Amino acid sequence: MNEDNNIYDVEKYEDITEEKNEEVVEDYTEKDHIEEDYVEEDRVYEKDSYVHPINDLSKKPKKKKKNGIFKVIALSLVTGLLGGAIGSGSVYYIMKGNKSSTSNGYIGTPNPATFDSDVESLTASQAFEKVAPAVVIVSVSGVIDYSGFIPQETEGIGSGFIINEEGYILTNYHVIEGAKEVTVTLSDGREVKAKVINYDENQDVAMLKISDDTVKVPAVVELGDSDVLRPGEEVLAIGTPLSKDFNQTVTGGMVSAVNRNVETTSGAKLNLIQTDAAINPGNSGGPLVNTKGEVIGINTMKISGGAEGIGFSIPINEVKDRIESLSKPILNLGISIREINAELAKQNNMEEGLYIVSVVEFSPAEKAGLQGGDLIVKFDGKRIKTFDELKEIRDSKEEGDVVEMEVVRNGKNKTFNVQLEVKN
Repeated sequence: MNEDNNIYDVEKYEDITEEKNEEVVEDYTEKDHIEEDYVEEDRVYEKDSYVHPINDLSKKPKKKKKNGIFKVIALSLVTGLLGGAIGSGSVYYIMKGNKSSTSNGYIGTPNPATFDSDVESLTASQAFEKVAPAVVIVSVSGVIDYSGFIPQETEGIGSGFIINEEGYILTNYHVIEGAKEVTVTLSDGREVKAKVINYDENQDVAMLKISDDTVKVPAVVELGDSDVLRPGEEVLAIGTPLSKDFNQTVTGGMVSAVNRNVETTSGAKLNLIQTDAAINPGNSGGPLVNTKGEVIGINTMKISGGAEGIGFSIPINEVKDRIESLSKPILNLGISIREINAELAKQNNMEEGLYIVSVVEFSPAEKAGLQGGDLIVKFDGKRIKTFDELKEIRDSKEEGDVVEMEVVRNGKNKTFNVQLEVKN
């Protein structure tokens, strides 16, 4: 249960509580028509000082007796010859191992290896050539409601990538937010219409599909395993920053960190990959690619406020398991709910469950007889207490399925049958 007692719109996957958490530090890389303000604390970085040891050569040799000077000279010559032979051999074996000794006592490599020594690794150019044909430009026109202000017509662009031959495309939710029309520009220059199939606003992911089933896609990406990523691994970001003039732009960098917990303005906490590969407005929704030419992330946001080289990507493993459900149209219930946890239930003398705050007119919920104030305790015959539990069951259903919902109304349990509809 969310400790802030938030209200959720079941169709939008959205926390619609009026008071949002304002203490956030990350900035979405939005479409180039809008920038959201995030608060970024000042950071001060201090370079480490490295002090190399210096051998103490100040000790003076002991004086030898005068009558042994010839012995000393002879011994020195022999020692010098032996030392030279040993030194030459040492240098030979050191150079043979591609190492050199430095005066400060450290061992370096004259020709250091690349970061990734995996035999399956591709060059940056090869990785780009493998993935780029499946990367698309996502152009949208629509309306965005700026939290109480008059809704505004807007246009923008982002990026995305094709995941299968049927023309399904992964991108960010904030790329298609409020979209009335979506056009996709393929890598070969063809422009085709697409429709929004499903999305999760809190995770900032969306699934599109090319509307014309006869369109043959130029390529599809290969999805990798983001769980095996390590800081220091090389990565590429591919997308369309700023405008269509810069389509198919590739930037390179490395994985700066993994498992970064980032809180957004909606209050959602995301587990993200941090990278120093340049991510700019318009890159949103594009792929983050490893050295095998596999997509291991969806580029989504960057730090603002003067910081450079701090971008973030959604790990692809966070999305993989949801591709099937995201490929299905959103099923409409038409309710907004509040989670009632154990503490709230005790305070209000009620069960744990999902409290219906409001019911949308002409929605499946209203047609079934549900009302504001009902407390959902079972969905499809299963006991539920959280918003995520309801979503998981609903997303497993198909259009037209009838789901049994048990609610508590005025202290009595009632059962309603709700027929699921596709949200228009």
